[in-house]
Amino acid sequence: MISLFRTIAILEGVSYLLLGFTMILKYQYQMPHPNYIVGMAHGVLFIAYVAFLALIALKYKSKFVWLVLAFAASLVPFGTFIADNKMFKKLEQ
Repeated sequence: MISLFRTIAILEGVSYLLLGFTMILKYQYQMPHPNYIVGMAHGVLFIAYVAFLALIALKYKSKFVWLVLAFAASLVPFGTFIADNKMFKKLEQ
């Protein structure tokens, strides 16, 4: 379950970065279709990230601070990559 969560976290981070790139395509070059596709994928991955985060926090009885930091990581570019390296990797050990 943790390895699936880590995979979703990385994919969510990648989709977040791609969303920034497709925003440029949408507004600078009037190409909205890539932004629609990546935006939809990012939305689904974000919901999956939050759902798995809640499940893991309950299963491992994580502290509230850990939960808040893990959630905040999804709101910052590159945040899920850092959280994976510093927080999520320790859960698998």
